[in-house]
Amino acid sequence: MAKSKEELFRELSESVVEMEEERTVKVAEEVVRQGEDAYEAIEKGLSHGMERAGQLFEEEEYFIPELLMCSDAMYAGLDVLKPHLKRTGEKKGRVVIGVIEGDTHDIGKNMVRIMLETGGFEVTDLGRDVPPRRFVDTAKEIDADIIALSTLMTTTMDGMGKVVKILEEEQIRAGFKVMVGGGPISPGFAKRIGADGYAVNAAEAVKVAKRLLEGVGGVQVVA
Repeated sequence: MAKSKEELFRELSESVVEMEEERTVKVAEEVVRQGEDAYEAIEKGLSHGMERAGQLFEEEEYFIPELLMCSDAMYAGLDVLKPHLKRTGEKKGRVVIGVIEGDTHDIGKNMVRIMLETGGFEVTDLGRDVPPRRFVDTAKEIDADIIALSTLMTTTMDGMGKVVKILEEEQIRAGFKVMVGGGPISPGFAKRIGADGYAVNAAEAVKVAKRLLEGVGGVQVVA
Protein backbone atom coordinates (compact mmCIF):
# COMPACT_ATOMS: atom_id res chain seq x y z
CA MET A 1 0.00 0.00 0.00
CA ALA A 2 1.39 3.40 -1.02
CA LYS A 3 2.16 5.84 1.74
CA SER A 4 0.45 9.21 1.88
CA LYS A 5 2.51 12.25 1.00
CA GLU A 6 2.31 13.37 4.63
CA GLU A 7 3.89 10.07 5.70
CA LEU A 8 6.62 10.40 3.10
CA PHE A 9 7.42 13.98 4.10
CA ARG A 10 7.52 12.97 7.76
CA GLU A 11 9.91 10.15 6.93
CA LEU A 12 12.12 12.52 4.96
CA SER A 13 12.31 14.85 7.93
CA GLU A 14 13.07 12.01 10.34
CA SER A 15 15.74 10.49 8.14
CA VAL A 16 17.55 13.83 7.95
CA VAL A 17 17.38 14.34 11.72
CA GLU A 18 18.57 10.78 12.30
CA MET A 19 21.47 11.27 9.84
CA GLU A 20 20.35 8.35 7.66
CA GLU A 21 21.58 9.21 4.18
CA GLU A 22 20.54 5.96 2.45
CA ARG A 23 17.08 6.09 3.98
CA THR A 24 16.67 9.70 2.84
CA VAL A 25 17.50 8.71 -0.72
CA LYS A 26 15.03 5.80 -0.67
CA VAL A 27 12.20 7.97 0.66
CA ALA A 28 12.99 10.72 -1.86
CA GLU A 29 12.88 8.14 -4.65
CA GLU A 30 9.50 6.98 -3.38
CA VAL A 31 8.27 10.59 -3.48
CA VAL A 32 9.27 10.75 -7.15
CA ARG A 33 7.73 7.35 -7.96
CA GLN A 34 4.41 8.40 -6.45
CA GLY A 35 4.43 11.65 -8.37
CA GLU A 36 4.34 13.86 -5.30
CA ASP A 37 5.42 17.50 -5.57
CA ALA A 38 9.22 17.76 -5.22
CA TYR A 39 9.10 21.34 -3.95
CA GLU A 40 6.67 20.39 -1.21
CA ALA A 41 8.85 17.38 -0.31
CA ILE A 42 11.86 19.65 0.09
CA GLU A 43 9.90 22.20 2.10
CA LYS A 44 7.98 19.86 4.41
CA GLY A 45 10.52 17.02 4.48
CA LEU A 46 14.18 17.90 3.95
CA SER A 47 14.00 21.54 5.03
CA HIS A 48 11.85 20.65 8.04
CA GLY A 49 14.38 18.00 9.05
CA MET A 50 17.26 20.49 8.89
CA GLU A 51 15.27 22.95 10.99
CA ARG A 52 14.83 20.26 13.64
CA ALA A 53 18.54 19.43 13.45
CA GLY A 54 19.33 23.12 13.87
CA GLN A 55 17.15 23.26 16.98
CA LEU A 56 18.98 20.26 18.43
CA PHE A 57 22.25 22.04 17.69
CA GLU A 58 21.06 25.16 19.52
CA GLU A 59 19.98 23.00 22.46
CA GLU A 60 23.46 21.40 22.45
CA GLU A 61 22.05 17.93 21.87
CA TYR A 62 23.74 17.91 18.46
CA PHE A 63 27.15 19.31 17.66
CA ILE A 64 28.95 20.17 14.41
CA PRO A 65 29.66 16.52 13.39
CA GLU A 66 25.99 15.58 13.80
CA LEU A 67 24.84 18.70 11.97
CA LEU A 68 27.14 17.90 9.05
CA MET A 69 25.83 14.34 8.86
CA CYS A 70 22.27 15.69 8.83
CA SER A 71 23.23 18.01 5.97
CA ASP A 72 24.78 15.09 4.06
CA ALA A 73 21.45 13.27 4.30
CA MET A 74 19.58 16.39 3.22
CA TYR A 75 21.82 16.95 0.19
CA ALA A 76 21.47 13.30 -0.81
CA GLY A 77 17.70 13.77 -0.84
CA LEU A 78 18.04 17.02 -2.76
CA ASP A 79 20.04 15.27 -5.48
CA VAL A 80 17.06 12.98 -6.04
CA LEU A 81 14.37 15.65 -5.90
CA LYS A 82 15.97 18.64 -7.69
CA PRO A 83 15.58 17.23 -11.24
CA HIS A 84 11.84 16.98 -10.59
CA LEU A 85 11.27 20.54 -9.40
CA LYS A 86 8.73 22.44 -11.45
CA ARG A 87 10.21 25.86 -12.07
CA THR A 88 7.97 28.79 -12.78
CA GLY A 89 8.56 30.28 -16.20
CA GLU A 90 8.33 33.91 -15.18
CA LYS A 91 11.38 35.54 -13.59
CA LYS A 92 10.37 37.24 -10.37
CA GLY A 93 13.50 39.30 -9.78
CA ARG A 94 17.22 39.15 -9.08
CA VAL A 95 18.62 38.17 -5.71
CA VAL A 96 22.17 38.35 -4.34
CA ILE A 97 22.56 35.83 -1.53
CA GLY A 98 25.35 34.81 0.81
CA VAL A 99 26.52 34.13 4.34
CA ILE A 100 27.91 37.21 6.06
CA GLU A 101 31.63 37.59 6.78
CA GLY A 102 32.96 35.49 9.65
CA ASP A 103 30.51 32.62 9.21
CA THR A 104 31.20 29.52 7.11
CA HIS A 105 27.90 27.72 7.77
CA ASP A 106 25.98 27.64 4.48
CA ILE A 107 23.42 24.85 4.80
CA GLY A 108 20.51 27.20 5.40
CA LYS A 109 21.66 29.62 2.71
CA ASN A 110 21.85 26.79 0.19
CA MET A 111 18.28 25.76 0.97
CA VAL A 112 17.05 29.33 0.51
CA ARG A 113 18.88 29.60 -2.83
CA ILE A 114 17.26 26.41 -4.12
CA MET A 115 13.80 27.54 -3.03
CA LEU A 116 14.25 30.98 -4.59
CA GLU A 117 15.47 29.53 -7.89
CA THR A 118 12.54 27.14 -7.97
CA GLY A 119 10.22 30.05 -7.25
CA GLY A 120 11.42 31.83 -10.38
CA PHE A 121 14.07 34.16 -8.96
CA GLU A 122 17.42 34.70 -10.65
CA VAL A 123 19.94 34.08 -7.86
CA THR A 124 23.61 35.06 -7.60
CA ASP A 125 25.17 33.05 -4.78
CA LEU A 126 28.27 34.66 -3.23
CA GLY A 127 28.87 31.68 -0.95
CA ARG A 128 29.96 32.03 2.66
CA ASP A 129 32.18 34.37 4.70
CA VAL A 130 31.22 37.30 2.42
CA PRO A 131 32.28 40.88 3.34
CA PRO A 132 29.44 43.44 3.52
CA ARG A 133 30.99 45.53 0.74
CA ARG A 134 30.89 42.60 -1.70
CA PHE A 135 27.13 42.21 -1.25
CA VAL A 136 26.62 45.84 -2.18
CA ASP A 137 29.06 45.85 -5.10
CA THR A 138 27.54 42.68 -6.58
CA ALA A 139 24.00 43.97 -6.15
CA LYS A 140 24.94 47.10 -8.10
CA GLU A 141 26.76 45.12 -10.79
CA ILE A 142 23.85 42.82 -11.59
CA ASP A 143 21.09 45.33 -10.85
CA ALA A 144 19.66 43.11 -8.11
CA ASP A 145 16.27 43.65 -6.52
CA ILE A 146 17.01 41.88 -3.24
CA ILE A 147 20.08 41.30 -1.06
CA ALA A 148 19.60 38.19 1.10
CA LEU A 149 21.90 37.80 4.12
CA SER A 150 22.35 34.71 6.27
CA THR A 151 24.24 33.77 9.42
CA LEU A 152 24.17 31.05 12.03
CA MET A 153 26.41 32.90 14.48
CA THR A 154 25.58 35.74 16.86
CA THR A 155 29.13 37.08 16.52
CA THR A 156 28.63 37.93 12.85
CA MET A 157 25.17 39.51 13.01
CA ASP A 158 26.56 43.04 13.01
CA GLY A 159 27.83 42.48 9.47
CA MET A 160 24.23 42.44 8.26
CA GLY A 161 23.71 45.92 9.65
CA LYS A 162 26.87 47.05 7.86
CA VAL A 163 25.36 46.09 4.51
CA VAL A 164 22.37 48.34 5.20
CA LYS A 165 24.68 51.11 6.42
CA ILE A 166 26.78 51.00 3.23
CA LEU A 167 23.63 51.27 1.12
CA GLU A 168 22.54 54.29 3.14
CA GLU A 169 25.96 55.95 3.00
CA GLU A 170 26.00 55.60 -0.79
CA GLN A 171 22.43 56.92 -0.92
CA ILE A 172 21.20 53.86 -2.81
CA ARG A 173 19.21 52.25 0.01
CA ALA A 174 15.91 52.73 -1.80
CA GLY A 175 17.18 50.71 -4.75
CA PHE A 176 17.50 47.40 -2.91
CA LYS A 177 15.39 45.30 -0.56
CA VAL A 178 17.37 43.60 2.21
CA MET A 179 16.18 40.37 3.80
CA VAL A 180 17.87 38.48 6.63
CA GLY A 181 17.65 35.04 8.20
CA GLY A 182 19.44 32.35 10.16
CA GLY A 183 19.36 30.72 13.58
CA PRO A 184 20.04 33.76 15.81
CA ILE A 185 18.10 36.26 13.69
CA SER A 186 14.70 37.58 14.79
CA PRO A 187 12.08 39.96 13.37
CA GLY A 188 13.15 42.47 16.02
CA PHE A 189 16.76 42.33 14.87
CA ALA A 190 15.68 42.76 11.24
CA LYS A 191 13.75 45.90 12.17
CA ARG A 192 16.59 47.23 14.32
CA ILE A 193 19.17 47.16 11.52
CA GLY A 194 16.74 48.54 8.96
CA ALA A 195 16.20 45.34 6.93
CA ASP A 196 13.06 44.98 4.83
CA GLY A 197 12.28 41.34 5.52
CA TYR A 198 12.89 38.30 7.71
CA ALA A 199 11.96 34.64 7.28
CA VAL A 200 12.32 31.73 9.65
CA ASN A 201 13.13 29.13 6.97
CA ALA A 202 13.82 28.60 3.29
CA ALA A 203 10.22 28.12 2.18
CA GLU A 204 9.04 31.25 3.98
CA ALA A 205 11.96 33.21 2.49
CA VAL A 206 10.36 32.85 -0.94
CA LYS A 207 7.10 34.31 0.35
CA VAL A 208 8.96 37.25 1.90
CA ALA A 209 10.91 37.87 -1.32
CA LYS A 210 7.69 37.94 -3.36
CA ARG A 211 6.09 40.40 -0.94
CA LEU A 212 9.12 42.67 -1.11
CA LEU A 213 8.94 42.81 -4.91
CA GLU A 214 5.23 43.60 -4.68
CA GLY A 215 6.16 46.71 -2.69
CA VAL A 216 4.28 45.74 0.48
CA GLY A 217 5.15 48.27 3.19
CA GLY A 218 6.82 47.62 6.53
CA VAL A 219 9.24 44.87 7.54
CA GLN A 220 7.97 41.69 5.90
CA VAL A 221 8.01 38.76 8.31
CA VAL A 222 6.96 35.16 7.73
CA ALA A 223 7.74 33.07 10.81
